[in-house]
Amino acid sequence: MTRFLHTSDWQLGQVRHYLSPRNDGDDPQARFTQARIDAIRTIGGLARQRECEFVVVAGDVFETQNVSTTIVARSLKAIESIELPVYLLPGNHDSLEPGNIWERIKLPSNATLLDGTDPIRVADGVEIVGVPLLARHQSTDPLEPVVKNLASDATTRIVVGHGQLEGLSGNTSEALLAREPLLAAIERSAVGYVALGDRHIAWPPDDPHGPIRYSGTQETTSFNEPGRGTAVVVDLDEHGATAETVEVGTWLHTRISMDLSTDEDLETLREKLAAFTEPDRTIVRYDLHGSVSLQQKIRLSEILDDAETQFASLEPSDNRNDLTVVPDDVDFTDLDLPAWGERGVEELTAMSTDPALPQEERDCAADALSLLYRLPPRSDTQVERTSAHPPRRSPD
Repeated sequence: MTRFLHTSDWQLGQVRHYLSPRNDGDDPQARFTQARIDAIRTIGGLARQRECEFVVVAGDVFETQNVSTTIVARSLKAIESIELPVYLLPGNHDSLEPGNIWERIKLPSNATLLDGTDPIRVADGVEIVGVPLLARHQSTDPLEPVVKNLASDATTRIVVGHGQLEGLSGNTSEALLAREPLLAAIERSAVGYVALGDRHIAWPPDDPHGPIRYSGTQETTSFNEPGRGTAVVVDLDEHGATAETVEVGTWLHTRISMDLSTDEDLETLREKLAAFTEPDRTIVRYDLHGSVSLQQKIRLSEILDDAETQFASLEPSDNRNDLTVVPDDVDFTDLDLPAWGERGVEELTAMSTDPALPQEERDCAADALSLLYRLPPRSDTQVERTSAHPPRRSPD
């Protein structure tokens, strides 16, 4: 029996537009970048603990061909720390196109680049057959011609490929990996296991003996990927494969969708946000629907503002929020506003409930009232100064 670890889609150096430095010095993007590298060390620890003989990375080791030298250096050090043979396949993000990233990298001694389709002997009677991508966009299935020419003999072969398997993706812009040639090669004992990358979710989810498998990415990369990152420990012998999917990531992309109309709904939202045990490594998009009073909108803003300081990212989803604010009597007297401020409140209140205005403008007016209500009380000196001197308009 041969035991190895299958992983893929590390995409080291990946940048997420919704992760940016904060005013307090925290940099979620930097932490996310480092976490993707740290997960390699987690994978190495898992492989050694489970007594794996080697590690297979099924494509997209790097996010682009232009990853910074700093990220490359840190990544290679992490690969070296695995302390087992590591076989790296170029995927679509880091293909073998001219000027590729691999041309300027010196791999550590335990790493081998699968830059051709010649079999590589990795153990007695066991070979790896890598099928690297030669360009970012594939026009034909790269695996089919390779597996058709593999001999049916006593050798146990692990085919390593990258792409979307036929029937799993609706994307028609890329060539799909045909299932029939892979299944035929497995049936005639030319191939024992097909280690795939490109799909960031482990598959199949409920068949530990499936010989064609995606490991999933080591750290989640989008809101289409539920749960944390994974890798797969594979036992392979003449009878077939047995795989175990293991969680190795620490970051989480998730969505919260709720209908809001009552104070109880707001408390439920607060509890949902508070339930995350590692918010500093959690990226949340929320979809809020329904209608709330202005007082409830103020409470909602307080909940979201408090949670925003804890999460790596907490933002509304694009084009998924249709929460409306209905008028109610909010007491602004405690703010001790000057006359011009009171007039502003009246105008904003009227705007927030004016059916003739677009919903976006009404929402902006309600947000402004919410912010105004949450302002700290002014000192006596401020009251005296602003009462005597209302703000001046800038000259046109």
